[in-house]
Amino acid sequence: MQKKEKELNKPEQHFIFGKKNYTYMFIGLAVIALGFILMSGGGSEDPNEFNDAIYNFRRIRLAPTLVLLGFAIEVYAILLNPHKK
Repeated sequence: MQKKEKELNKPEQHFIFGKKNYTYMFIGLAVIALGFILMSGGGSEDPNEFNDAIYNFRRIRLAPTLVLLGFAIEVYAILLNPHKK
């Protein structure tokens, strides 16, 4: 009898984030990872030789923009109310 009373008084456990939050979080992580992948490379195999490919559009503009966009998606995912329809 006591066991049933304890189960009735037990509060329900809920996750803080809903499925929608986690979906946006994974999308944000993928965008951040893509940005870092696009940022890599461009070096020279010979240390005495400079490679200008390190300063191309992909590494200077596109990749950092994707990383910042990914962080913005992460903030949105955290602030998103999962209970609001």
